[in-house]
Amino acid sequence: MIKPIEDVVEALSGLPTIGKKSAWRLALFMLERPQEELDRLSKAISALKAGIVLCKQCFNYSTSEICDVCASPVRNTALICVVEKPMDVFAFEKTGAYRGLYHVLGGVLSPINGVTVDKLRIAELKKRVETGRVEELILGLGSSAEAETTCLYCARLFAGTGFKITRLARGVPAGIELEYVDQITLDHALHERTNIAYGD
Repeated sequence: MIKPIEDVVEALSGLPTIGKKSAWRLALFMLERPQEELDRLSKAISALKAGIVLCKQCFNYSTSEICDVCASPVRNTALICVVEKPMDVFAFEKTGAYRGLYHVLGGVLSPINGVTVDKLRIAELKKRVETGRVEELILGLGSSAEAETTCLYCARLFAGTGFKITRLARGVPAGIELEYVDQITLDHALHERTNIAYGD
């Protein structure tokens, strides 16, 4: 075996959804590309981590302290969609149907895996809700068992706070993460969202 190729295959196969066969195909494809293309790819990957920060308000990926969504003057600031990870924000934004703000929890409750309330950005969400003018909190957390538990926890936490609490409609297949849901289904789930609780 040729070690430089093996090293690339090893690195690529550590990525999500990339198995050994796919890694080999990618490595051999890159080997056939001009050096300047590989240099450009390498430079972009090296700059990725340094050029991205978390938005101080919603915790989505951003190139500045406040992301473009939070900074936009045309977004509905009274509407907050709570999601698990930044990839879910990208999924919602691709539909073009949602015009409110987001809050990225950084995961879902899973005590068996050590993910407890203090490991998520629930305290930050509570503070944000208490200091802002919120009319509706959308729990856009998918349909896994852990997501269901997190939705119920948030619904109880914010019950009686005076704003509407809704969740995505059941069009989202059970157990699937939002990043894998097609745009039409996600758009429908957003528009047909249902009440999970109401404030007093």
